[in-house]
Amino acid sequence: MAAAVEQRLAQFRAARGSAAAAARPAEGPRAAAVGPGGGAQVRPGAAAAPVWARPLLLKVLLWAVLLALFAELELGLPFFVLSLLYWMYAGTRGPAERRPGELSAYSVFNPGCAAIAGTLTAEQLERELHYRPAAGR
Repeated sequence: MAAAVEQRLAQFRAARGSAAAAARPAEGPRAAAVGPGGGAQVRPGAAAAPVWARPLLLKVLLWAVLLALFAELELGLPFFVLSLLYWMYAGTRGPAERRPGELSAYSVFNPGCAAIAGTLTAEQLERELHYRPAAGR
């Protein structure tokens, strides 16, 4: 089993390496590192900050500045609690991440409070506790 996993990992790495080599320009490494204005650019294989990390860093810095401001006004604790509630509700998931028609894991956010498959409902629990057959069986 371990040999099969190692073989699939080697195939994946080979496929990823060939795709990365095809995406690189045919010029030398020096030409790829210098931009049109003579300034240095990030190479395709270089480790750059992920796209989501840049706005996140700005949000955290802004939040820290606002926390310091509200703490100076002696409203630091309410700001902290309300901001954490906001980040739990809206800050952790953007609207673009959910595809159209995709249901939320929390039924209260779904149209008509529709539950997802596999959710234990109160009716099902009561039926199982009283050993009643399911409706339609």
